[in-house]
Amino acid sequence: MKKIIASVSIVSIVSMFVATFALAATTGQVTATVTASVIAVTVGDGAVAYGVVATNKDTTASGVNDTQTITNTGTVTEDFSVKGNSSASWTLGASAGDAIYAHKTCIANCDASPTWVAMGLTYTSLAASKAPAGTTDMDLQITVPTANPTVTQQSVPVDVLATLH
Repeated sequence: MKKIIASVSIVSIVSMFVATFALAATTGQVTATVTASVIAVTVGDGAVAYGVVATNKDTTASGVNDTQTITNTGTVTEDFSVKGNSSASWTLGASAGDAIYAHKTCIANCDASPTWVAMGLTYTSLAASKAPAGTTDMDLQITVPTANPTVTQQSVPVDVLATLH
């Protein structure tokens, strides 16, 4: 009979330890502070009117004189990328062809000796490491299709993307 009493006492002691540990629980708090960053871009004036184009035209001073200014309107340093788009009747390509037009960018020395870079349907780097309020001037050049150009007016959007640097 002593064995049974000892057994009950051990269970009672274990129960007391478990109850003690459960009563010892406390809570604490951590204060976390965060400032959200904003990635944003504007393009001024955001519209180019090439007019009637026989072969090609550009936005430089000797062209239609409509340089676009890309501005980091966010709160962090950004990289800018650009891509072109096909229109209702024309497909964007690296060079003009049958129902294919080319759209190119220039970001440095564009009025004097431009270096034109063809846009594609996926984003490619345009300018890097632009601080908040930083700007990049961008000129565009369009070359219309060499065959089957569809003589109705076409809308050929250019997308500018800002990403965290």
